[in-house]
Amino acid sequence: MLHIEKLGAGLSLFKALGSDVRLEIVRLLVERPMNMNELAGKLHITNGALTTHIKKLEECGVVAISSDSNGHGNQKICQVVPDKILIDIKGSPHPAENTCSIDLKVGRYSSCRVYPTCGLASDDHIIGVVDDYRYFSHPDHFDADILWFTQGYVEYQVPNFAPMYRHITQVTVSAELSSEAPGVNNQWPSDISFYINDVFVGTWTSPGDFGDIRGIFTPAWWFPNWNQYGLLKMLTVNDQGTFMDGLKISDVRIDDLNLDQKQRFNLRFSVDYKAAHVGGLTIFGKTFGNYAQDIQVTLGYVTTSTTSPESTPPAQPKEPLPEPLPEIMSMLDQSILDQE
Repeated sequence: MLHIEKLGAGLSLFKALGSDVRLEIVRLLVERPMNMNELAGKLHITNGALTTHIKKLEECGVVAISSDSNGHGNQKICQVVPDKILIDIKGSPHPAENTCSIDLKVGRYSSCRVYPTCGLASDDHIIGVVDDYRYFSHPDHFDADILWFTQGYVEYQVPNFAPMYRHITQVTVSAELSSEAPGVNNQWPSDISFYINDVFVGTWTSPGDFGDIRGIFTPAWWFPNWNQYGLLKMLTVNDQGTFMDGLKISDVRIDDLNLDQKQRFNLRFSVDYKAAHVGGLTIFGKTFGNYAQDIQVTLGYVTTSTTSPESTPPAQPKEPLPEPLPEIMSMLDQSILDQE
């Protein structure tokens, strides 16, 4: 998903899509990835003209190009990156500068309970043994850039870096996700649930475990019949409720999460055994899938009427303190004279 938070920020996208030729390029690539020669032939234009159009679509994040060395020589393969585009026409209700973000590496979960099929891998090797859930507790799990399981959960401790004495008005979680099928299966629905601070905020149904084409950033050593890429999803909780890619999925509001002045909070991704579709979960990090990012958590905040202790003058006593007794003052004076 491509998220445009302000109309001005989407100017390059609007210009790129303001062309019949480029719209046709997107339409063709949605059906399937193509190399440059094939795409130019479909459009009946020269490779030079196509390169100009592709560059504009690449700059705004709609199309990505990868190299394929299979067959005769290297080929440039073009494919559409986002599955949808979300545009906030009204913009954020709070100033953009009132945010703080943290990237969570996929393997840096704090607790888990998973069931096979399952596994995890770093950018260059499988960690432990596939389908042995015990390796989710291996010290190397912190290096994982992809993980998958059929049922269960992984939970992350998210540090809260919002300034002290600020009211958190929104939390946004962005991650590349898919189902987990035996092998791969583009039609394999899974109900993935999300919890923040132990509060169930909503469920999204993943349509499948995608393996029809190699992920843009998926390492070359990765097996071709394994999870290749996911969908970039954006979970948002604010004072209006909980939303997935801008569509409301529950009435849970930000104040229900009790985030203010907390050092950290927990974030859980779960596939419940009682769900209608127990189709597993795969979480992709920056070296796998189609998006070069880890799990991103962003907090929006505003200044409240409460001020920090440093800016508040000491409270004055309601009544003046009594004068010291004369006997005590005399003793203090004598003590000072003796010291001299």
